[in-house]
Amino acid sequence: MIKKILIANRSEIACRVIRACKEMGIISVAVFSDIDADALHVKLADESVAIGGAAAKESYLDMDKIINAALKSGADAIHPGYGFLSENPEFNEKVRNAGLIFIGPNPESMRLLGSKTKARELMISNNVPVVPGLKSNTSALSEYAEFAEKIGYPVLIKAAAGGGGKGMRVVKSPNELADAIDSAKRESLSAFGSDEIFMEKYIQKPRHIEFQVVGDSHGNYIHLFERECSLQRRHQKIIEEAPSTALNDELRENMGNAAIQAVKSAGYDNVGTVEFLLDEDGSFYFLEVNARIQVEHPVTEEITGIDLVQLQINIAAGEPIPFNQEDLSINGWALECRIYAEDAFNDFLPSSGKILLHKAPIGEGVRFDSGIETGTNVSIFYDPILAKLIVHGQTRVEATERMINALKSTVVLGVKTSLPFMIVLLESDIFKNGDTYTGYIDKNYAELIKFDFEGNLPHALGVAAHINTSFEPEEKDPWLNIGKWEILSEFGVRK
Repeated sequence: MIKKILIANRSEIACRVIRACKEMGIISVAVFSDIDADALHVKLADESVAIGGAAAKESYLDMDKIINAALKSGADAIHPGYGFLSENPEFNEKVRNAGLIFIGPNPESMRLLGSKTKARELMISNNVPVVPGLKSNTSALSEYAEFAEKIGYPVLIKAAAGGGGKGMRVVKSPNELADAIDSAKRESLSAFGSDEIFMEKYIQKPRHIEFQVVGDSHGNYIHLFERECSLQRRHQKIIEEAPSTALNDELRENMGNAAIQAVKSAGYDNVGTVEFLLDEDGSFYFLEVNARIQVEHPVTEEITGIDLVQLQINIAAGEPIPFNQEDLSINGWALECRIYAEDAFNDFLPSSGKILLHKAPIGEGVRFDSGIETGTNVSIFYDPILAKLIVHGQTRVEATERMINALKSTVVLGVKTSLPFMIVLLESDIFKNGDTYTGYIDKNYAELIKFDFEGNLPHALGVAAHINTSFEPEEKDPWLNIGKWEILSEFGVRK
């Protein structure tokens, strides 16, 4: 039985794991960098340990500091969250070698699935469909050119060792190929320490469909249905929903079976996600496995009623999955919007600074997984995600209406956020019709940022009025130095 967990992460996901620990009667230990000493996750945890400098490599990416903190605190286990060291098999092994429980899959399956080329080969050998492609680290340009001609342009160059859009290039014609390969290799080497790349057929308007899967150490495997994650900017998801409008029962069953086969073939033994590309003709192709809890896991929790973080912990403690595939069903519809500290109307430029006012949304079917509060300092050192707004409704229309209302009642002032852009997306025809695809935002960005001034102005003015009536400024109060246009600009309202 696990009695004490150190969370090797920060912000929103650390707060989420802490909540699960409290509900299970498990003591939680937070870690924090110098600039996170007053962060929300530190305040919520039962205990906390300082681990170093602001730069991630000096703190949240320092394996030895984190493991030593766990040992000194008397923790039984480490939960890695997402990002940072969550999919690092070396860290996974070090945790286990230190006599601690790693809350995640075994390091062998993590290592196997973490390499896109090895995972691809594994899928092919286990009859999981993959996009036609060429794995290569030493092949001459002529081999790439020959393969590209064979499968037809456009083609996609991808980094073998990582994701997030890094080391990825779309090549539309033969004269672009050499430069694309060279730049992809350089970016991959810089981001992941490896310049290994591969080429595959580029699917022009794919949907991103992923399946939540669970395996345990007793050989049991199930899936918890799909998530639609097609609304992305620069290959980063921003809105997710479950279920997907694109899947019928037959396709859902086929993709679910393929997802289980994907992780079963690797001996996977915890909560994870299998990602697919879905073509317009209904063909689907394996993309990758995320060997960790996903940012978007709450939408699955909302339609199944299963707490995935608690399930992670129980499986890591050696317990079997407590239900069968036949026990599961989809209940209603769920949406998630990622709230980023960025100016979506200015090329998604990251925003940093102090949050001067924060007001979380409330209402029926509304959930807010947050790592912030009024006074939180948003740093340039870490991922810009601040919180996740999740809603549940009996239908997609009901869930969408609840999400739009919740977004309009969420206040984050002091930094630019993606809140108003989310409203624009949810009110777009392509979302209402359920016809999203991964390249939609990038392709239509110029049109999307023609912001609805009148539609957003009442919200902005309401917040300004709230500030005016709720605060008695002191001499050094920051609001004394903020003009009305700076307040309104937080909502996309321009001079």
